[in-house]
Amino acid sequence: MSHFAERLNHIAPFHVMELLARAKALQADGHDVIHMEIGEPDFTTPATIVEAGIAALQSGKTGYSPALGIPELREAISQFYKDKFGVNVPARRIVVTAGASGALMLALGALVSSGSEVLLTDPGYPCNRHFVRTLEGTPINIPVGPDSKYQLTVEDIAQYWTDKTVAALVASPANPTGTVLSQAEIQSLHQACAHKGGTLIVDEIYQGLTYGFEPQTALAISDDLFVINSFSKYFQMTGWRLGWMVVPDAYLDAVTRLAQNLFIAPPTPAQYAALAAFTPTTIEILESRRHIFAERKAALKPALLDIGFQIHADPQGAFYFYADCQHIAEDSYALAKNALEKAYVAITPGIDFGSHLASQHIRIAYTAETNILLAAAERLQKLIKQG
Repeated sequence: MSHFAERLNHIAPFHVMELLARAKALQADGHDVIHMEIGEPDFTTPATIVEAGIAALQSGKTGYSPALGIPELREAISQFYKDKFGVNVPARRIVVTAGASGALMLALGALVSSGSEVLLTDPGYPCNRHFVRTLEGTPINIPVGPDSKYQLTVEDIAQYWTDKTVAALVASPANPTGTVLSQAEIQSLHQACAHKGGTLIVDEIYQGLTYGFEPQTALAISDDLFVINSFSKYFQMTGWRLGWMVVPDAYLDAVTRLAQNLFIAPPTPAQYAALAAFTPTTIEILESRRHIFAERKAALKPALLDIGFQIHADPQGAFYFYADCQHIAEDSYALAKNALEKAYVAITPGIDFGSHLASQHIRIAYTAETNILLAAAERLQKLIKQG
C-alpha cells in the first residue's frame, strides 16, 4: 500500500496549472488562446543577461557555488540596494537562493516549528501557506479586502496574533492584487510584530514593477526583518530559478545551515548571468519594459470595467488585476473554464489565492501586448453578452 504524509491533505493543487494544461491542448488543436493566467512576464530575458550566462557556461562555470551564492553576486546586490534605494545592506546578509521560493522556504524554515503560526493574507500567494504547512506550521489566513488594499494591518496583528505566532508575511507589491504597502505601513507592521516578539517577512518579488512612483524597500526601515526578492519578475529571468533574501544577523547561521542541506547551492550559471542584471544597459531595457506594463494596465482597466468586472483596489505594482466578477458570473472557476473553452482566453480563478470571497474574483495578468489584451477583452465581452 502507498503511504502519504499527512501534510499532503493540506496542500491544494494550483488550479491555474490545470487551466494552463487545457489551454496548451487547445492550442495544439489549432485554437488561438490568449494567456492572461500565468504570473510570468511575456518578455524574454534581456540579451545582456543571456550573453553573460552563455559566457559563464563556455568558461566552465558549471560546478557548485558556495551555499549562499557567489561573492560577486552578493556584492552586486548589496551595491544595488545602495545605488537604487540609498540603503546599506552588507553582502554577508544577502543569501542567493534557488528562486524566491527557495528564499521563502529558508526564511520559514528558520522561524517555523511544529505548531507555529504564521499570519498571511487571504487572498495571497498560495505557496506561502503551503510552505508553512510543509514545515508543520499553521498558516493563519486572514481575510482582507479593499478597505486595507488587501493587505494586513496593525489591527490584524493585534487580533490574530497568539502565543503560537512567530511571524507575519506580507507582499508589496502583492500577488494577486498588485497593491503596495507604504513605508509607514510597513514600519507599523514591523513594530507590531516586534512588540509581540515575532518577525516580519516582506515579499518584494515584484519590487521593480511599480507604476506612477519609484520602488521602495522595507530594508530602509529596519535590519531586523526578512526581505525576499527575485530575478524572475522585474529582471525577467523566470526559468533561471534565481532569487535572494536579506537576512537579519541573528538568523544568518540558521539560514546558512538550511541552505547547505536543503539546496546545496543556487544554480551557478544563473548567478553569473545575473551579474549583468544590474548594468546600466540592462536596467535601461527593464525600465522601458516597466513603462510598457504601465501602458498595458492603463489600456486594459477600462475595457475590464466596461465588461462588468469591478476593481476595488487599483493595482500599483506587479502585473495583475484582481477583479470582482460577481455581477458577471456566480462562480469564478466556472467563468475561467467557460472563458477558456468558449472564448479561448485563459484567466485565473480566485480559489487559487485563498477562500475569502474567492468564488467571486478572477486574477487577470496583463502579460501580453496591448492589442492582444484588448482582443481578449472583446472575446470576454462577447462571451458574457451571449450568457
